[in-house]
Amino acid sequence: MIIKAVKLYENGFMTQPFALGGEDKLEKFDPNVKYRSSLQNYLIDTGSEVILVDTGMPLETPDAVPDEKTFIHLGTRIKDYVSALKDLGYKPEQVTKILVTHKHDDHTGELRSFPNAKIYIGKEDAEALHLEGENIIKADYSDGPYYNFPASQKIAEGVYLIEAKGHTKGNSIIIAENGGLFYMFHGDVTYTDEALYENKLSVVYEDKEAARETLDRVREFIAAHPTVYLSTHTPLGYENLENLRVVDFAHPTETLPVGEIVYKTATGKYVCGVCGYVYDPAKGDPDRGYPAGTRFEDLPADWKCPRCRQGKDRFNKA
Repeated sequence: MIIKAVKLYENGFMTQPFALGGEDKLEKFDPNVKYRSSLQNYLIDTGSEVILVDTGMPLETPDAVPDEKTFIHLGTRIKDYVSALKDLGYKPEQVTKILVTHKHDDHTGELRSFPNAKIYIGKEDAEALHLEGENIIKADYSDGPYYNFPASQKIAEGVYLIEAKGHTKGNSIIIAENGGLFYMFHGDVTYTDEALYENKLSVVYEDKEAARETLDRVREFIAAHPTVYLSTHTPLGYENLENLRVVDFAHPTETLPVGEIVYKTATGKYVCGVCGYVYDPAKGDPDRGYPAGTRFEDLPADWKCPRCRQGKDRFNKA
């Protein structure tokens, strides 16, 4: 089995209140403390199958422009998903299965590029995205418990899709077993590894109680098994993979300083920092009564992202 990171964005950041403040008052955390952020998804080559874990941002998504109010910034785009995949030596037609951790754009953006692949996704998230077709497999987790996780579905030898609700209602994680190690692809159970070590939820979840239960199970599993923790939104994800670094709760990984932040000219569009939804003034939000031509600044303070229901303060200039 070969596991690779598909690197998509670099040199981003997230603030401590965003990463750790899901269960406490945000005032408890320091917005001046920033953790490194990025965007990468993963590939599992079993020898007989090429399996993707998530498919990055849509090709047409503009880069966000961070400012002093930005909670999370993925950074600057390195490559679009298909190009990054080709750089690793794989063509779209080789992909047999795609395992979706959850519905947000930065995890599902290029599902459309793999029409021959079977797509496994939690039922609730599949329905939220209106995914239908013979290649859409709404996970039934019919293979019973996987260690301390109550519900799982075997995808291939040594590869398991595991129900892990909370971040979204159809959220899942993937665990691959290889060489005595457990590789955990967790989507956004945490946004940065510091949250895993400190046992903190981020501010983004659809079901707070379920998100806490999932994080507790993740930590319980990791405490009992040598686990390489493969995050989506921190360089620690691919650094853990490259170094085969196993989580050790007694010795947290070092928090490194945020790299150079690249600023660009704003276009008038805004990108949701949580799910990647792009608000385009030229299109507006007509389903909620805001016609084409409505500037983002003119949306009411209580307007929310149509996809993930986060507030305006979670949007970044694009």
